[in-house]
Amino acid sequence: MTNAAITAGWKNESFSAAGFTHDVYRKGAGPGVVVVHEIPGITPKVLQFAEEVVGAGFSVAMPLLVGDVGRAPDGKYMASSASKVCVSREFTTMAMRKTSPVIAWLRALAKQLHREVGGKGVGAVGMCFSGGFALGMMLDDVMIAPVLSQPSLPFAFGKSRSADLNLSPDDELAVQRRAVEGCQVLGLRYTGDKLVGDRFATLQRLLGEQFIAVEFPSTQKSDHSVLTEQRQDAGVKRVIEFLREKLQP
Repeated sequence: MTNAAITAGWKNESFSAAGFTHDVYRKGAGPGVVVVHEIPGITPKVLQFAEEVVGAGFSVAMPLLVGDVGRAPDGKYMASSASKVCVSREFTTMAMRKTSPVIAWLRALAKQLHREVGGKGVGAVGMCFSGGFALGMMLDDVMIAPVLSQPSLPFAFGKSRSADLNLSPDDELAVQRRAVEGCQVLGLRYTGDKLVGDRFATLQRLLGEQFIAVEFPSTQKSDHSVLTEQRQDAGVKRVIEFLREKLQP
């Protein structure tokens, strides 16, 4: 199947900001939601999730940060995309207490989306390596519905790194201020997911009652992708409910 057939109905455009340029796939109408894929790229199941967000009444912007569109994951493809993430200057995969540079690009994309579609604000859904990006996007008041699914950066090697939120100290304080002002954050994970590490405990300490944790018991070691590959329908439903509660009139 061709790329055009896979993304039928999606408008593809290039977006540049903060020194980076990426393709962005757009579809839908209503309040804006930025859907950020996981490793290895915009897989068929990421597309399926994005289509459900569109179907729920939202205008979705889905950037392609690494990998391909519509290609199913396999071991070689996963390793290739992971290695590109590791060497790219856009992502801080190992350093602690640093904000990934790509978040500045995502913030600009979210603000542009809001200017185009209007509404109370925008939402964002990050997954895996992008799971924590919606947290950094909270630096802008326009982000009012951040969703973190299995946040996995920096890679959880060691106790300290497994608890890190991929934010600089100043950005962490800004996120905490947003939470104090009432911005809630939705997080999803499998309880046995080692890639998430101890980040949910860190999020609870930082955000207090404003952090809403949705957790599913792990049944196998590979459980990781709550919204896609190891999909939990209840998790998808909770994300849609959260977006509707925060964004729709």
